[in-house]
Amino acid sequence: MSNNQNIKYLGTGRRKTSIARVKLIPGSGKLIINGLPGESYLQFSPNYLRISYAPLTILGLNKEYDIYVKAEGGGLTGQADAIRLGIARALCLINPENRTTLKSEGLLSRDARIKERKKYGLRKARKAPQYSKR
Repeated sequence: MSNNQNIKYLGTGRRKTSIARVKLIPGSGKLIINGLPGESYLQFSPNYLRISYAPLTILGLNKEYDIYVKAEGGGLTGQADAIRLGIARALCLINPENRTTLKSEGLLSRDARIKERKKYGLRKARKAPQYSKR
């Protein structure tokens, strides 16, 4: 086994209720999510693919690393954003100089917006029951 095969960089990303565990291995640039090719897992949506590849595109490393992802929870939007954060964090481990570029692009900040909890006496988080004067 060559020394190149043992090198892997891990990063975890979260968004809403989605969690993505990302593993970067030097390779040809393929994206595998939960055992499926990234394009088919993300339903061939160019928007989700663009979001997921954003950190690599900004640094110009599109074809340098194979990306293996275990994504769970939430929907495709949350998972795509979680994958983006996981890749960005793993790229910071590869080269600490990447951190300044990724931080200036806003790719290292976790989006803290989550679903607001339902309150008692209300139908949803903020929706009140219908009011009748008479």
